[in-house]
Amino acid sequence: MKNSLVKTAFLRSLPVMAGYVVLGIGFGILLGEAGFGPLWALLFSLLVFAGSMQFVGVSLISGGASVLVTAMTTLMVNARHIFYSVSMYDTYRGAGKKKPLLIFTLTDETYSLLCDGKTPEGEDPHTYRLLVSLFNYGYWVLGSFVGGLLGQVIPFDTTGIDFSMTALFVTVFVEQWTGTKEHRPALLGVAATVLCLVLFGQEIFLIPSMVVITLALTALRPSLEGGAARE
Repeated sequence: MKNSLVKTAFLRSLPVMAGYVVLGIGFGILLGEAGFGPLWALLFSLLVFAGSMQFVGVSLISGGASVLVTAMTTLMVNARHIFYSVSMYDTYRGAGKKKPLLIFTLTDETYSLLCDGKTPEGEDPHTYRLLVSLFNYGYWVLGSFVGGLLGQVIPFDTTGIDFSMTALFVTVFVEQWTGTKEHRPALLGVAATVLCLVLFGQEIFLIPSMVVITLALTALRPSLEGGAARE
């Protein structure tokens, strides 16, 4: 593996590092307040790696939620992965032994970095994608462990920490907006989300909005691919 490829993947992952380390620290602190030490934070992130669901999981664990409630909540929170991961089917085709790890480490932010399909010329695309994914995975795990350690020795006011995930999504959206001339998918996503929020309410708007976005992008796919080819 070339050092240049590792460097390229690392530089590509930097926007996510800025968010994941901070968010991971926040998660570790919250988990510590629930009575779990840094090793639990480390294991949680190593084995679950579910971003926002881990923050929800702290409440479920501390509140004594049943296995059924935990499973249903996890399904609802992470259902969005079904919609965007399908679009990576062709991208990950032929990844071989790398594919299971690519699938496990695919998150919203990693998807945003890899969905354009661009990879360094002359390099194995699957190795590059795996490196980007592993860097992001490592940032989250490291942040979680550090947060677990800090939470044991330094008192923190955790008010507002749960908003940090939203802030990261906004940052990724802005990065994607400035990185392409084709803004129709982004505008469509915002419009569909706002519409579903108004129609269904904040408790259940996520899945309907994902369905609407998926159907709309499917219908617009020929036009979008034509525009990308012209660019």
